[in-house]
Amino acid sequence: MAAAKSLVVLIMLSALLSNSFVLVLPASNFYQDFDIIWGIDKVRILNDGEVLNLYLGKDTGSGFQSKNEYLFGKIDMQFKLVPGNSAGTVTSYYLSSQGSTWDEIDFEFLGNLSGDPYIFHTNVITQGKGDREQQFYPWFDPTSDFHTYSILWNPKTIVFYVDGTPIREFKNLESISIPYPKNQPMRIHSSLWNADDWATRGGLVKTDWTKAPFTASCRNFNAKTCIRNPAGPIISAPCPSNSSSSAWMKIDELDETSREKLKWVQKNYMIYNYCTDTKRFPKGLPPECAVATSAYIDSVRV
Repeated sequence: MAAAKSLVVLIMLSALLSNSFVLVLPASNFYQDFDIIWGIDKVRILNDGEVLNLYLGKDTGSGFQSKNEYLFGKIDMQFKLVPGNSAGTVTSYYLSSQGSTWDEIDFEFLGNLSGDPYIFHTNVITQGKGDREQQFYPWFDPTSDFHTYSILWNPKTIVFYVDGTPIREFKNLESISIPYPKNQPMRIHSSLWNADDWATRGGLVKTDWTKAPFTASCRNFNAKTCIRNPAGPIISAPCPSNSSSSAWMKIDELDETSREKLKWVQKNYMIYNYCTDTKRFPKGLPPECAVATSAYIDSVRV
């Protein structure tokens, strides 16, 4: 049964035989799909590779990254975050390339004192430049059960989802000279680490090490992606979008139902938006903030 669940089915279409990327259907096995790169002796993989527990103690945190690199995809992971007094801790889940001009698509879950809500911190970094943070309170307890956090990334748009509800959209605006991550393959990363110099109330609340070790759990990794063939060159050609399993490649904007959900989240649960922070950008907001192509522009003005 475990072997069957961990089977990765590679569909090599004739159009891709001379390309450097192939379409990959969902897989879900932490032994097979990821490498532990930090806190190797602390991470626990359970249930024949179906569940992974991240660890944070005063001596070290822990983290893992995908064996494969991806150029575009729809990626899902379920997390159950650190319970209780999690102040100072950060559980991260993101895509990232390498080098000084790297691209990155971030989910970070900022811990807090018992009884206070987590903060969901998101960012998009292009060619080594970020400063595009948006933050949200969850509308549920992310520590009591597993919840699904998803990133859709294709040549037209990036969408962050929580339990299937979109919370943020970042569109390709290269037409007005806004860099967009579309040429650099990225790996999936996740880690649990101490960030009490900034994570909780700007660093005013420190990690309570008497509560250590801290643990966050993840499971049900799924990746419908274009995977880089290590033997091939890095190119920007995407997977074909004519396959039913790559419908995510065709999305260039949210449908009406999804857009209403996005507006609801951003109106009721967004607590920080870089596009409204005039004190941070006294010389003018970033140019993408003036383009009314994303629903958050409308929601923050309601």
